[in-house]
Amino acid sequence: MVRYYLYFLVILVSCKSPVKPLPILGNPTIVGEDTIYPTIKNFSLINQEGQVVSNASLKDKIYVADFVFLSCPTICPKMAKQMRDAYIAFTTDNRVAFISHTIDPENDSVPRLKAYANNFGVSAPKWQFLTGNQDSIMDLATSSYFATAYPDSTSPGGFTHSGGLLLVDKNKHIRGVYNGTKPEETVRLITDIKKLLKEQF
Repeated sequence: MVRYYLYFLVILVSCKSPVKPLPILGNPTIVGEDTIYPTIKNFSLINQEGQVVSNASLKDKIYVADFVFLSCPTICPKMAKQMRDAYIAFTTDNRVAFISHTIDPENDSVPRLKAYANNFGVSAPKWQFLTGNQDSIMDLATSSYFATAYPDSTSPGGFTHSGGLLLVDKNKHIRGVYNGTKPEETVRLITDIKKLLKEQF
């Protein structure tokens, strides 16, 4: 009887489907037999502490990125709250980081970004608020993160931008996009970060 029970357990375990890895987003390029997916291109920006942040700063980290501006009267406060919920879930895990790019660097100075982060109860290097050349940030949004971000005088606050939270793996591939205004999407983001940690570490 024990033998049959063990045999049944072996069958049950072998029939369990393996966890599917998260997809790599973006159109790949085929080079010979290799499939090459797009990665986040090199950047150099300044965080709320006045420190330079680049791809190298995020080496071997999984991170969540978004594009916001401090005077945004619509979706940015909701995005910040959802990002903070994910931040809190991984506060003690140094493998996970968060970055928010301002698309309004003319007004979102380093001191303003630092004051905002302090008021929000978050800090670098866990969550970095990045500023720099506006054209470079807009180009990074559209060409690397497939996000919408551009000045628009007809939009509230003067900018149009997407509300996505973007999950990036340690190889700089985008692995997921989540609606930054919906709590249920943040739950999905947290679940996917945990999956990605198991996959990559």
